[in-house]
Amino acid sequence: MGVIIMVNAINIRAIDKPGVLMKVTDYIAQQGVNILYTHMHMESNEYANTYMELDDSADIDLLICGISDFPEVKEVIKSPSMDMIWGKRIIIIGGGAQISQVALGAITEADRHNIRGERISVDTLPIAGEEKLTQAVKAVGSLPRVGVLVLAGSLMGGSIVNSIKEIKEKYGIKVISLNMVGSVRDYADLVVTDPVQAGVMAVMTVANTAKFDIDRVNEVL
Repeated sequence: MGVIIMVNAINIRAIDKPGVLMKVTDYIAQQGVNILYTHMHMESNEYANTYMELDDSADIDLLICGISDFPEVKEVIKSPSMDMIWGKRIIIIGGGAQISQVALGAITEADRHNIRGERISVDTLPIAGEEKLTQAVKAVGSLPRVGVLVLAGSLMGGSIVNSIKEIKEKYGIKVISLNMVGSVRDYADLVVTDPVQAGVMAVMTVANTAKFDIDRVNEVL
């Protein structure tokens, strides 16, 4: 079973100007509350939205009142956490034809588990070329909540291997590879021939409602 971390989440709508984010984060720190995750995006030329996940030690109502007092802040509302909405993530990178089949298996399997209370989402990126694939695989490490990366293509190797090593060692992300030409197979946690089955196994690896251990399967193989 995965570890469930309880968090408070808020959305802050504020005027877009230098120093606003610093004022908000300083205030949160002064309350002894740790910021676990944050994401900011521009709503318009005038306003920005900031989503924050905070540890559950926070008195969330008191914190919202304090942040709302800043003149630059227009609105603060409670929000479900990204984990509650989007859940654990499966990332599929590679060729379009292979990705579509892996996604078919992953989405079908995720639906089966999500009906039973899980939250598992599937993201895809059709992309080709060693340099682009290397950058994309490395960037997976900067994404939140990623459980498994599936490499879906017909030929992958070279510098892509370095990115695979990095996300496995630094972030503990499991890597499933299709049985393709190239050296990535030697560095994946599991190599699967059938792309649909690769998607199914990716979801089963992260699902709490599944009895599947990718490391034990790899040992048997």
